[in-house]
Amino acid sequence: MPLLLAATILAALTTIVGSMLGMSRSFGYWPGHYWARIFCVLNFVRVKVSGRENFDKNTSYVFVANHQGAFDIFSIYGYLGHNFRWMMKKSLEKIPLVGYSCRVSGHIYVDNSTPSATRLTMETAEKRLAGGLSVVVFPEGSRSRDGRIHAFRRGAFQLAMEFNLPVIPVTIDGAYRVMPRGTVLPRFGTIHLTVHKPIYAPEGGRHELSHLMERSFEAVASALPQ
Repeated sequence: MPLLLAATILAALTTIVGSMLGMSRSFGYWPGHYWARIFCVLNFVRVKVSGRENFDKNTSYVFVANHQGAFDIFSIYGYLGHNFRWMMKKSLEKIPLVGYSCRVSGHIYVDNSTPSATRLTMETAEKRLAGGLSVVVFPEGSRSRDGRIHAFRRGAFQLAMEFNLPVIPVTIDGAYRVMPRGTVLPRFGTIHLTVHKPIYAPEGGRHELSHLMERSFEAVASALPQ
């Protein structure tokens, strides 16, 4: 625990200093990347990734993943292998030091409390995507209570369609066994990340949006145990 706390403080401070010096593109990703790997190693959690060949590191994407548990964050941040920004719950901004480091480095806090707050969230996400970065979203909205995949929300897919960006579904398998919702300490285990082929957003209205959501859901579900 002392090592994890020290790593968290160091990563947050490094992110803040680097971002304030105008290097948020790099410092918004790399300190967190190594911090996440340290978390996995010190908790004896292995992460195996397949499908990295399905994306180009120099292309912007909207990554969508199922949300099994707390270690989803560490496995994607540490092992996905693509510079991105999170779309995360606004409540996480209250975490001391970490919340501020995420804000100054360009991560996106999702606030759906009012229509104007929702618009501001979408505008912030648009600025990140326009700058050539990718975003990672858990479209279920919160961690699964039973380890199963649940219905996706539409926000991430609306972004993809508006910017004509490909959606890359990512399947997370094993994070629920490592640390299910409601537990405090993780268990030893292996998490598998499956990166699927890009799904290109069609031009159109509600029907096309629903189709994009369905295809993404099916891709994520296809790599999960029955």
